[in-house]
Amino acid sequence: MQLDDLRAQFLVDIEITNKSGEYDALYLKYLSKTHGLITEHIKALPRLKPEEKKAQGPKLNELKKFIETAILKARLAHTKAQIEDTGIDLTALRQAENVGYLHPTTQVIREMNAFFRYYGFSVGEGPEIETADFNFRKLNLPEGHPATDLQDTLFIREPDILLRTHTSSVEARLLSSLKPPIRIVVPGKCYRNETANPSNSPFLHQYQGFVVDRGVTLQNLKWVFDRFLRYLYADDTIEIRFRYKYYPEVSPGMGVDIKCRFCGGKGCAVCKQRGWLEVLGSGMIHYNTLKMCGINPDDYTGFAFGMGLDRLVMAKFGIPDIRRLYGGLTYI
Repeated sequence: MQLDDLRAQFLVDIEITNKSGEYDALYLKYLSKTHGLITEHIKALPRLKPEEKKAQGPKLNELKKFIETAILKARLAHTKAQIEDTGIDLTALRQAENVGYLHPTTQVIREMNAFFRYYGFSVGEGPEIETADFNFRKLNLPEGHPATDLQDTLFIREPDILLRTHTSSVEARLLSSLKPPIRIVVPGKCYRNETANPSNSPFLHQYQGFVVDRGVTLQNLKWVFDRFLRYLYADDTIEIRFRYKYYPEVSPGMGVDIKCRFCGGKGCAVCKQRGWLEVLGSGMIHYNTLKMCGINPDDYTGFAFGMGLDRLVMAKFGIPDIRRLYGGLTYI
């Protein structure tokens, strides 16, 4: 078939296709890589004489582009006509839909920030890659302390650069740079050399807070946390217990527990059969810590607390395995 006849046939075919909308079939008839009419002419080019090839090639290429463009334009016009027939206005603004939710940990952090801001706390932050000075030394953790060895700490460069093991490092930084009175909370990520299990992870979130002022006592700390935990769980009947516990950076130290919400105090894998979940460590800021941070411990006292956010989130949302929070996998 001559190219002029092929063009004429295509014009007839596209008029028919405009009524049926079968543009894919039309495309294959002319441009299929195996049996398309245009393709057959292209395959025949090598068999032509050089002068015939020189005359036929440009015409064939022009016809191929003409057919491709014509099919594309006709397809778009056909689609537009169909849409107009349905009465849909594609230019109309559509109200955006809410997609997804905040991560449970983010939700809890925002709730906690709201509580502490109400009581006059500011929200601080600090680096996740920390020095041993702020992560250990200024918190009354001398060189050689068990908490500083490789079994607990992930070092980037021994012995001074590491991934912070707690948000207490931000406390040390801020106490060294600010003057009392100070009230600050610090939510953030921490890293420990831990084996993942239902209640522990090498990646975790903590929530640190501290107050330094004249006349601050342990009673102030207990008052804050009695109200805080009842606020967080929206439950005035939640059982809380305070018990003495040793922490190097505070003296005296105090652990704060809530009765396990998964087993009701009977003992389970989450609470390690204890019936209670430890939600935070706290106490009066150590004399040495205040002194090393440049605050006179004879004039000022303060309390500090640090809590594992992940366990609070698990208890609040009924999540029995910490790995479900961040692993992207389902664990039984």
